[in-house]
Amino acid sequence: MRLFAPSLAVLIAALAGPALAGQPVTLRADAADADGIVTLGDLFDGAGAAGQVPVAARTGGSVMLDAGLVQAAARRAGLDWANAQGLRKIVVRGGTPAAAAQRGNVEVLTWARSLSAGEVVQPTDLVWGKAAAAPADAPNDPDAVIGLAAKRPLRAGAPVAARDVAALAVVKAGDVVTLTYDADGVSLALQAKALSGGGVGETINVQNPSSKKIVQAVVTGPGQAAVGPAADMLRLNRSTRVALR
Repeated sequence: MRLFAPSLAVLIAALAGPALAGQPVTLRADAADADGIVTLGDLFDGAGAAGQVPVAARTGGSVMLDAGLVQAAARRAGLDWANAQGLRKIVVRGGTPAAAAQRGNVEVLTWARSLSAGEVVQPTDLVWGKAAAAPADAPNDPDAVIGLAAKRPLRAGAPVAARDVAALAVVKAGDVVTLTYDADGVSLALQAKALSGGGVGETINVQNPSSKKIVQAVVTGPGQAAVGPAADMLRLNRSTRVALR
């Protein structure tokens, strides 16, 4: 048995080797399908025979696919997509790639349905579309708005703007919050009254009930806010994430 085990391991490695080496492919710059069935050939250049493998159905003007699931489907079909850009979503539009590039003027995210104020944005609420012009604060990544809440009623088909949404409020005006200060090993906490509401990472006004002094604080969680260096760092991190999106 001791002599057989290494031979078996070598045999398994030899059999597994070719299966793990897939055909390299590249993602199409403007993926599109003409018949409502998205295949690997619609997504990748160089897919060859594996291009006929279906991966999703498109029922609307476009469909948003999870990049990780697409990569796994390609691997099962013998294709190797490295996803060097680290994409998380892939949008596939109807028609041919050439036709998709000619429609409209500017590619923007639009609302797939009408949303009421306070509704949380889901992945299915967003579709790519064409418009004469994009809002100045139009996001170029669906992840920039997914999980946020509508600040006002939003109309289906309208271009998405960052000002349309905000972090889900975890502090409301009038709430009593625990206000913390941490710096150089010093930690202080007191109860304060929120004069405005906001979500995690947003700046709100709070009032010290004893001194009546009003200061700006950053929401850190339900009933929690911070001031001082920790708050400054949270503001910086939030602005950096928005800029990167």
